[in-house]
Amino acid sequence: MSTPTPVPIAIIGGGIFIKEQHLPAVLATPYLSLKAIYSRSLKSANETSQLLPTSHGEVELYSEDSGPGKSYKDLLARPDIVGVLIALPIIVQPEYIEAALKAGKHVFSEKPIGPEVESAKRLISYYRSIAEEKKVTWAVAEQFRFLPKYVWGAQEARKLGKVIGFNFRVFQLAGKDSKYYQTEWRQKPAHNYGFLLDGGVHAAAAVRLFLGDDLPDTVVGYSFLAQQHLAPVDTLSALIKTKTGAVGSFNCSWGTTLKATEYSIALENGSVTVEGDKGWILYKDGRKEEKDFPFMRGSGVLEEVEAWGKAISEGKENPLITPETTLGDLELLEYMLRSGDENGQVKKLQLQ
Repeated sequence: MSTPTPVPIAIIGGGIFIKEQHLPAVLATPYLSLKAIYSRSLKSANETSQLLPTSHGEVELYSEDSGPGKSYKDLLARPDIVGVLIALPIIVQPEYIEAALKAGKHVFSEKPIGPEVESAKRLISYYRSIAEEKKVTWAVAEQFRFLPKYVWGAQEARKLGKVIGFNFRVFQLAGKDSKYYQTEWRQKPAHNYGFLLDGGVHAAAAVRLFLGDDLPDTVVGYSFLAQQHLAPVDTLSALIKTKTGAVGSFNCSWGTTLKATEYSIALENGSVTVEGDKGWILYKDGRKEEKDFPFMRGSGVLEEVEAWGKAISEGKENPLITPETTLGDLELLEYMLRSGDENGQVKKLQLQ
């Protein structure tokens, strides 16, 4: 049976990112049609539905406190729902992904792919074992692979030859007043490495995007807690050695008073830097080319959600958001953090 276009989907979750990013993205893409919203509480599901334009068709609400016929299981039993977009706390999200796949639904789940590498590998194994029979696909969100500035930086780097070094740094302060910190599951994280894992996986994806085919091979990391409310750690400083032997640094902190977002990569014939919303190329002969990237709200999220809808319509996977691709992001970050746990023990990567 052919997949209808736009693809009828349900949104699973009612958090900040669903309301501010995913919902607008779903409404903006011609490939998707929203038919239902599920959240743990009816209050949350209703709050999300209130953001729909008055011109939107009926969207049915589901929750665990809505009574018979309105649970997540009931939603998955609907034959007209083809896919689900899931954005839930890291520790509980995998069970919702597995249930949706088992029910024959296409899945788009928020990053990271799982709370740790080993459980993510098991879920991928399950997915691959049933994908053909169930005719389902699973995509994992990573908006940084769709951000124009990072796509540009990675493309320009490819033109300059072999990687010879790099410096990636992401510094910001997640204060107690941050709307993201205010969520209960971030204040009391049940997943390893807390805020640093949740936010840092974006930076790990950008690192791998910039490095291209010369992917990380071994890592050494040191970690630290600067802000007690961000326990267990909020700061990571690491060295990365690539498969060809190039060495560079990765520094990431959500607990610092420094402020910077810079991805710089040196290659045989020049270097490429993206810092904030500006990018530039420094050629070996001294020439410099600059490029501005005006800030766009939600940039990257619309593109990744649209890519998912388009892939379902075409009956295939998008290579930028496969589980295996995003598992590599998680492995890179987790192994740097695990090295930090062991005071700089060298870690060999296996899933790049």
